[in-house]
Amino acid sequence: MATIRPFAAVSYARRPELDLSNLIAPPYDVLDERSQAALIAGHPRNITVIDLPHLPAKTVGPDAAYARATATLDAWLADGTLVQDGRAALYPYAQSYEHAGRTYHRRGFIALVKLSPFGAGDVIPHEKTYREAIEDRLKLTRATRVQLSPIFGLFSDPRNEVTNLLYKNLGRPEASGTLDGVKNDLWSVIDAEVENHVIDLMGTKPIYVADGHHRYTMALQYQFEMEQKNGGPLPPSHPANYCLFVLVGMQDPGLLILPTHRFIGNLAPFDVATFKAAVGGAFEVTESPLGPERMAEFADDFLKKEPPHTLGLFDGRTRKLHVLRLKDLDVLANLEPGQSDAWRRLDVAILQRYLLDEVLAPRFAAPGREITKGYTADPATIAPQVDGERYQVGLLLQPTPLTALEDLGKHGEVMPQKSTYFFPKLATGMVVNSLR
Repeated sequence: MATIRPFAAVSYARRPELDLSNLIAPPYDVLDERSQAALIAGHPRNITVIDLPHLPAKTVGPDAAYARATATLDAWLADGTLVQDGRAALYPYAQSYEHAGRTYHRRGFIALVKLSPFGAGDVIPHEKTYREAIEDRLKLTRATRVQLSPIFGLFSDPRNEVTNLLYKNLGRPEASGTLDGVKNDLWSVIDAEVENHVIDLMGTKPIYVADGHHRYTMALQYQFEMEQKNGGPLPPSHPANYCLFVLVGMQDPGLLILPTHRFIGNLAPFDVATFKAAVGGAFEVTESPLGPERMAEFADDFLKKEPPHTLGLFDGRTRKLHVLRLKDLDVLANLEPGQSDAWRRLDVAILQRYLLDEVLAPRFAAPGREITKGYTADPATIAPQVDGERYQVGLLLQPTPLTALEDLGKHGEVMPQKSTYFFPKLATGMVVNSLR
């Protein structure tokens, strides 16, 4: 099971001219040139100067880009922009935000997690990784020798024991910053009794990677390279044996998982009647009384109240919404006999392997063209994007249940791409972990 430990974080100095709201950033992989420029315009020492030295994100840059990031990091450490705590701690980290008219408070904590290979049972993935994105983060870590962006991990905590231990009598946050409407609060806990109790409790639990699969895989590769240099296994306390995580209990009331809806393009003129006939054995298709102006209501309210395996379809040509209710729970049994029942009954798997691969691609794709896909967690963007030209169809999903992470973990399986969207994203720059 998981092994965690406190660490002495590197963070922005508590100085009046360093407003944390202007220094933290979303994860590097959601940024582009324009969004990064806006962050740096807010403050020239925004963390993205180091964390995203090369664009586009997830592509491998020249050595000079990573060398510049290292030089910047060293300069900020030298002039006191960044400072390291004098003692190790666990760091409670809470995010307060609004979604669909409700206010949420997601409480977790930041700690180091001992690396273990995927499949060993300690840290469990749910998505595939891609080589180029891993190589970019590896080059940055080799150069800077710090871990900049925490991995988002989940653990089962039915009685909120871990969270309650850490948040008892915390008082005012030691650091706060607001990013994209989300308030990020940070504390530190240095009570040895509390730390040891949390370590013991976490030692009985696996950790499920919610976000950051590429960074975790990169950390394993970095550990391997350090072992090669060392001529064998590293000392147990070596920093390369651990990785920076934000850990949140699966039962935390502030934990919100959103579906990632799809845009589908390169379809020949799409006709719902033909589609309905094509999927008739697997889905019941009915027209919704809600129009595109009520897309958010359809996704955030109507779909969530429907039985499991209910999807939505928006036709960009007719501007009508349709409800797809699965009739055949075993629709993937013959298509994916090697996968577990838990995997075959994921809505995202049914969407990809049946609706896209077996229906839309072979029967509706424009002649000589492959279908294209876009993704969004914001249903309000579907109607404007699905205009009948760039995209012809929008497919809306219910959220993937958190229990699916545990179910698939038991079988060593991973979900199709873009299966989960944990909202909001973690902020980069609250703390940094030094590997030096």
